[in-house]
Amino acid sequence: MTDHSPDETTPSRQSVRDASAMVLAAGGIAAAFGAASCCALPMLLGSVGLGSAWLIAVAWLAAPHRLVLLGLAIVCLGGAGGFLLRRRRSAAVCAVGAGSARAAITAVIVGELALGVALTVLGILYA
Repeated sequence: MTDHSPDETTPSRQSVRDASAMVLAAGGIAAAFGAASCCALPMLLGSVGLGSAWLIAVAWLAAPHRLVLLGLAIVCLGGAGGFLLRRRRSAAVCAVGAGSARAAITAVIVGELALGVALTVLGILYA
């Protein structure tokens, strides 16, 4: 007897998880960018010789909501990290080489998470 019910590792569910992790990571980056645009990003860009006058419009809109944006960034980045960990655990259970097809997607998500965490830390340090 075989069970033909779809399990959690079907390609459609896996692509939904990938998209969810990418959207959450992008949302975390956007929220962290808004929170860090007031103080941290202008100082960082100015220290490497780049202009940061264009950030004044973002900072003007985001400054009153900085704590909410930081909280949103932490929640979004934590959710994306959770999706990524769950994906890695399910790939460890699968056969060897089954998870290597999505290595590029994993690299993009990890890059987004790293950028989002860096911006969040900068936003917290200069809040």
